[in-house]
Amino acid sequence: MNRVENALAHATETKALRIGAGILPQSGDMFRELFPGKRAVIIADPTTLRVAGSDVRDSLAAAGVEQDQPHIFTSPDLHAEWEFVEELDAVLQRTDAIPVAVGSGTINDLVKLCSHRNGRRYMVVGTAASMDGYTSFGASITFEGAKQTFSCPAPLGVLADTAIIAAAPKEMTASGYADLFAKVPAGADWIISDALGVEPLDERAFAIVQDGLQDALGDPEGVRQGTVETIGPLIEGLMLGGFAMQAHQTSRPASGADHQFSHLWNMEHHKMADGHTPSHGFQVSIGLLAATAYYEQFLHSDIARLDIEGAVAAWPELAEAEKYALELYAGTDFPEIGLKETHAKYIGKQQLREQLATLKNNWPQIKARLEKQIIPFAEASRRLRIVGAPTRPEEIGITRRRMKESVIRAQHIRRRFTILDVAVRTNLLGQWTDAIFGPGGVWEIK
Repeated sequence: MNRVENALAHATETKALRIGAGILPQSGDMFRELFPGKRAVIIADPTTLRVAGSDVRDSLAAAGVEQDQPHIFTSPDLHAEWEFVEELDAVLQRTDAIPVAVGSGTINDLVKLCSHRNGRRYMVVGTAASMDGYTSFGASITFEGAKQTFSCPAPLGVLADTAIIAAAPKEMTASGYADLFAKVPAGADWIISDALGVEPLDERAFAIVQDGLQDALGDPEGVRQGTVETIGPLIEGLMLGGFAMQAHQTSRPASGADHQFSHLWNMEHHKMADGHTPSHGFQVSIGLLAATAYYEQFLHSDIARLDIEGAVAAWPELAEAEKYALELYAGTDFPEIGLKETHAKYIGKQQLREQLATLKNNWPQIKARLEKQIIPFAEASRRLRIVGAPTRPEEIGITRRRMKESVIRAQHIRRRFTILDVAVRTNLLGQWTDAIFGPGGVWEIK
């Protein structure tokens, strides 16, 4: 059983995945197998209709599938926002046809949510290796001014023609490469969470993401050039991330501190000077480098001499921690999220003492596993630069001072245990942050 077959066997929602060059004509057969006797309606935008949608329509017709007129989003500013959910809802409410999403992140998320809201499943024909959301449950949609994740099933089937995907805009491929690269520090976050008894590591879900990950990231030059040979492993890795999330029923297998930065900036409505929001993958590119920088500080620290009692003494009581968390987001659209998430992952002083003792007593084994997992900051930056992903915060409109402030804000934005929590609980956050943003640091603030 290969990696895809193994992942599909454990996926709870997606039943079919086809990846290969020149397989677009198979979309009609896939639809007929998954939705026998059903009508189809293609959902696309003018670009994805041109590059793949018309061929998908022909393939459906050749397979004997009846079709509604395709719905084409014509807005030049198409995003995963609620106004477009309402637009697509109006279409699906008039028909019982099965949606066939032809596109990548935005179109997939819109169709995913609207299909669920209208009581049916869907399939997707991917057109770019831009993110790992094709096969994940949930859709990330901006609603009432804030990016939110709505619960809804992953597609029943996914088809990815690597010849089409290889020809996608380079910045979309770079975004997907960064999203896949983020699985490296995200995996480390799960390793340390498991080692400290916070959240057990699911070996099956972990393996779905991590097995083959290093190989998929190993040829950034080929990814930059858009060769089919490198795009295949890239899109496969992104799809497997979604399957692992299905198998584990959370995003833990594919998301750690790297994504917490992206969530924070989205909630802060961050835009660049030109008014555009950086892509998810480009935000995650900076987030994964931040997580990597903190892991390097962790691995270079003398944890065998960790001052456990000093860390315990510095640890706040719950009321103090909650007060700080409320102050942290005062004046935002999400004033109580820090309170809620801080409360959810708070531990008492004795439990912290025991946790840090576990870290200290098992440090050689923990360190060895983390060193095997983490790709060094310099090498990660080199590969990301080659594919065209950002490696400095200012490249996505985040000043280094804001980046430094984002570290603690990101730590409070989610209850998931990550390297940022390790930094806080060991009382080494200040020391590590000074090393990263201070003189000679990787993101030195001049």
